[in-house]
Amino acid sequence: MKNWLLMLLFTCMCTEAAEHAVKEISPGRLLLKEGEMAVGISPAPAKIERVLIIIHGRLRNAETYRQSAERSAQLAGQSANTLVIAPQFLNETDIAQHPVADTVLRWQGNDWMAGGLSTAPFRVSSYAALDQIIERISDRRQFPDVKQIIIAGHSGGAQVVQRYALLAHDLPALTAAGVKLRYVVANPSSYAYFNEQRPVAFNHAGCPGFNRWKYGLTDLPIYASGQTAPQIEGNYVKRDVTYLLGQQDIDPRHPALDKGCEAEAQGAYRLVRGQNYFNYLLRRNPQGVNQRLVEVPGVGHNGDGMFTSPEGQKVLFGQ
Repeated sequence: MKNWLLMLLFTCMCTEAAEHAVKEISPGRLLLKEGEMAVGISPAPAKIERVLIIIHGRLRNAETYRQSAERSAQLAGQSANTLVIAPQFLNETDIAQHPVADTVLRWQGNDWMAGGLSTAPFRVSSYAALDQIIERISDRRQFPDVKQIIIAGHSGGAQVVQRYALLAHDLPALTAAGVKLRYVVANPSSYAYFNEQRPVAFNHAGCPGFNRWKYGLTDLPIYASGQTAPQIEGNYVKRDVTYLLGQQDIDPRHPALDKGCEAEAQGAYRLVRGQNYFNYLLRRNPQGVNQRLVEVPGVGHNGDGMFTSPEGQKVLFGQ
């Protein structure tokens, strides 16, 4: 079952990294068609019924998020049947600072967040990489007992999860295996809208990129080729998405908050941006959506606090 996990055989000897390089390279390697994905992975339980794929944010600190996901599983009493996988979308700065094999996938800057193509060893969209991970987990020969896959992210990782859920390709292997796929979007700075409507008035002429990807559906990435806007929205509202919002994530000056005009048009801070987006979906789809909004009392912009909260545990593990 674990033959696709090629564990790292050495420890990074770097004691210092450049300011913008990741502090730690995840120790696992997952073989994809285009190269190896760096991953963190929890100890595999004897019977894996659930796989939680946790997506890091801009800091690319996959191990930090893996540990939070594992703590959440323990608190929820679900460690015995849950495998946690934390893909690490390395970039060229990381590769320059750490000894990493040429076969390991890497991206330019933050291109991975918007579904951009890797720079080496071959070209693959970060979203297509997620497709391949999901397809692997859907393989009944390797994972005979898996019933559900959850893709979750906080902050920058939540931006990835929301956009991936929006554009994700249909995966026949997933349907054939009868595996349920859920998405958890926690405290992102922004969302992708389906048209030019925004909840906050702004100067359109002064913000020409407000409807470009990843804030809107203009100039979509290659991964979305062949998909029309109505198809994208129609698919998205049917997908099982939970927006997990911290009730204290209300600082309009938070240092990691997207303060560009494109994001400001969605609201002043993350909590209201999430509320605005969910209400926007409901207005556009009065027949209903397969989605929900859950607020976490007393928690601000804190990924560990969000996922280990009682609300976070319930959303991730259905308890």
